[in-house]
Amino acid sequence: MIHEKGIAIFKKNKKNLKMKNNNIMKIGFSLLIVCFCSMAVLGQKTIDTPLDGFYKKENVKTKQVLKYDHVREADVFWEKRIWRVIDVREKINKHFVYPNAPFVKIMLDAAKEGDITVYSAMDDQFKTPFSKVEAGSIGSYSDTIVVVDPVTFKETLEVVTNELNWNDIKRFRVKEVWYFDEESATMKVRILGIAPLKEVYDEQDNFRYEQPLFWAYFPELRQVLGNEEVINPFNDANPMSWEDVFEMRYFSSYISKESNVYDRRIQDYKSGMDIVLESKKIEDSLFDFERDLWSK
Repeated sequence: MIHEKGIAIFKKNKKNLKMKNNNIMKIGFSLLIVCFCSMAVLGQKTIDTPLDGFYKKENVKTKQVLKYDHVREADVFWEKRIWRVIDVREKINKHFVYPNAPFVKIMLDAAKEGDITVYSAMDDQFKTPFSKVEAGSIGSYSDTIVVVDPVTFKETLEVVTNELNWNDIKRFRVKEVWYFDEESATMKVRILGIAPLKEVYDEQDNFRYEQPLFWAYFPELRQVLGNEEVINPFNDANPMSWEDVFEMRYFSSYISKESNVYDRRIQDYKSGMDIVLESKKIEDSLFDFERDLWSK
């Protein structure tokens, strides 16, 4: 009996030893594979994207936009709401349609990424925000076309999605507030919102009207614009940011509306050349107001 028990214990220990050896071999083989893979990865040549220049430009990309100064209601002696239009076809506004990064694309990309919230163009008071999905489909539309099979000549209907064409955005609408700050005794301006205007044509390719796509709340948009470069036509070593463009008023525009009791635009009560003259009259009145304060 003792002899049989000894043989059983010996067989059991031999089996356990064999299993341990197999596990050790498996672990060793796995480590060997990992080592070979690591050596292969390290041995591969890393392909770096060439630098488009001779130094890395990071000033704009890492810029932190300063917050607006707090303004007390008691310090606002006078204010006037103004709506103006920026026409990108003017020479000074060509940076708005720079092919590498059109201004409207910057806003839409920020909306799709969730960096900003865009609002419905049904009104300009930022009441109805778009969801991330709605923001991603702004400007695109579906259409049904007839497709003919070149072999069987059979006609089938196919639904296609047309994306927004940046060239259809010729103008931008800007909503801003001009006010006189008693604390600093200066006239100031704050941009509240920006809306891209898309041209709409009929089936005969005749222009019908301009449609605002959405409203972007400018105070929320400032940080995004502060990290986006704008080409500087005078010095490539000193690029501006889009936030600089708006703060320095580096654009040409004309007034299309001022706050009034009828809530109407200039084109609603003027026509032809009188629209231009009325716009210029409102523009001059803003500066005349500040000048008259110091002349009295």
